[in-house]
Amino acid sequence: MRKVSRLSRFNIASLALGLAFLYLPILILVIYSFNASRLVTVWGGWSLRWYREFLNDRAMIEAAWMSLRVAVASATIATLLGTLAAVALSRGERFRGRTLFSGMLYAPLVMPEVITGLSLLLLFVALNAERGFWTVTIAHTTLTMCFVAVVVQSRLGSLDRSLEEAAMDLGCNPVRAFVSVTLPLIAPAIVAGWMLAFTLSLDDLVIASFTTGPGSATLPIRIYSEVRLGVKPEINAICTLVIGLIAVVIVIASLASKLSSLQGESAAPL
Repeated sequence: MRKVSRLSRFNIASLALGLAFLYLPILILVIYSFNASRLVTVWGGWSLRWYREFLNDRAMIEAAWMSLRVAVASATIATLLGTLAAVALSRGERFRGRTLFSGMLYAPLVMPEVITGLSLLLLFVALNAERGFWTVTIAHTTLTMCFVAVVVQSRLGSLDRSLEEAAMDLGCNPVRAFVSVTLPLIAPAIVAGWMLAFTLSLDDLVIASFTTGPGSATLPIRIYSEVRLGVKPEINAICTLVIGLIAVVIVIASLASKLSSLQGESAAPL
């Protein structure tokens, strides 16, 4: 049996410093969202004042609702298209243009968001499309689809193909074999891809600023416009709510992923 090496003091200290660097600013932001003082750097006691201010801010509520709708729609479309693209690259035969297709699919991973946003803006202007909810949704789908494809393709690459072949030997056609065998096994990756696409869409500022129109500003755009005039305590409350929302999404996605993997493992031997 192999000995399990213990963590040294240096490793523990490095891990603690790394976690503090990542999460201490978030913790401070959450604490100061309950600050009663109007000054964000001066502690004035505990209060829910700024959460009430946010709930009474109609423009901020509309921006938050816009961001949620765009994130859900774009994540769902990106998950569907990204999963199909991953299946085509992993299970499809060597078709002509495969290299070009994979290169175009993964280009947004390395392309600066400014270039992506500007190119999409020129496309919408050329098509004379009215900028609003759907233009932002299409732009975010373009951005996040490649991330879903990477996650799902990595799962497909590690999957035992003999399970699909056994299902087809027992009379399933390729579509039914994929739905009955492959889909439950890659469901955790699909859920993870959706969650990643949702958070990326919720966080995006650059591409949304190019593709949005009047009356369709997302929450990051609204927060950025407010921060330029000075950070208000209300911004801390909004960011805390967003952090809580993302935490809930992660927990739900993790539970769904575990449930899907357990169902896939129990169904695989059959």
